[in-house]
Amino acid sequence: DVSFYHDWCKACGICMAFCPQKIIKADKNGKPGIVNADKCVGCRFCEIHCPDFAITVSERKQKKGASDV
Repeated sequence: DVSFYHDWCKACGICMAFCPQKIIKADKNGKPGIVNADKCVGCRFCEIHCPDFAITVSERKQKKGASDV
């Protein structure tokens, strides 16, 4: 899961540029957000390259499926 701290973000766009899945898009104020969280591969490029430390990426909680029973 990707979390943005918008108070720290200066809307530089680096996270959008580095996202290999291109799932980070700017809102009407230029602040980043995830448009399709299911496509996130957890590479952490957005978190690593953010100069403002305004992004954290945590491991996604797995949903229980038929194979987990």
